[in-house]
Amino acid sequence: MSKLMIGTVGSPEMLSGDMATRQALVKRAADNAIDHFFIADHISFHTGMGMDGLINAATLTTMAPNMTVLVGVYLLALRHPVTVARQLSSLSQSAPGRIILGIGVGGEDRHEMEICGVDPARRGVHTTHCMRALKALMQGTPSSYSCDFFEFEDALIKPAPKPHIPLVVGGRADGAIKRAALEGDGWLGIWSSAQRYAAVIEQINDIAAQHGRAADEWQHGLQLWVGTGANKAEARSYVAAGMEEFYQVPFEKFERYSPYGSAAEIAEFLMPYVELGAHTLNLAPRGPSEEMCLDTIAEVSEILKKEFPALG
Repeated sequence: MSKLMIGTVGSPEMLSGDMATRQALVKRAADNAIDHFFIADHISFHTGMGMDGLINAATLTTMAPNMTVLVGVYLLALRHPVTVARQLSSLSQSAPGRIILGIGVGGEDRHEMEICGVDPARRGVHTTHCMRALKALMQGTPSSYSCDFFEFEDALIKPAPKPHIPLVVGGRADGAIKRAALEGDGWLGIWSSAQRYAAVIEQINDIAAQHGRAADEWQHGLQLWVGTGANKAEARSYVAAGMEEFYQVPFEKFERYSPYGSAAEIAEFLMPYVELGAHTLNLAPRGPSEEMCLDTIAEVSEILKKEFPALG
């Protein structure tokens, strides 16, 4: 049974600005009941916003040498798999066993795909080929691959990441679910009800079994935004503003998947997912201060670990 891991987002306040402030925030997370950081990845999202997931992973693993960093999710199809394999090899040397790569297809902003030369309509199959190529490249032996999107012969990337870097697949579409079942080490759910989450896990197990694949231990997770504040209304206002700014759509579209309020209320929302197998929780908090956000996630972690001691 996998261990319960509660993570918070590697925020802009941790990744830029005054170094003393950044170090204090990272230490605040590391010294409490927070297990990992997770970070997003975009090239040019909507208004030109972006962040390079692997560069930020390198920064955070250096600033927090005892914490895992999950890239959730990396837009793999926007890069060449040989280049990504080299980056992961380098990261695994400086932070062995502390990187988890979440892989997604994006799609909320089709222009982001287009400017990178990727056909938005084919980004799913493109990502599947990238994953297959990347897994072969990370074995440390010569590898060749040919598909509609790229080709290479006798590529060799050494050293191979040790231990293995888990690849978890994010997304809600059938293609993403199949990709998780056949190519990944787990599924990273987003904007999913508990009922839907249970159905997807069953679907992944069925697909894997049909293709003769049995994962030693799935690393399923859940990624969501949460709101904190002095009261429930204030908590809602912070998470609503953050999501609307980022996704450019009304918060009401996400509200039923985005808990807000006290740490106890957020933990209560998450408990059914943990029971269903979501043992890696990526929580992106919004609140009146970065310190309050971190303290809330730490308290959520303490509540859940007390509720599920067998996952400790």
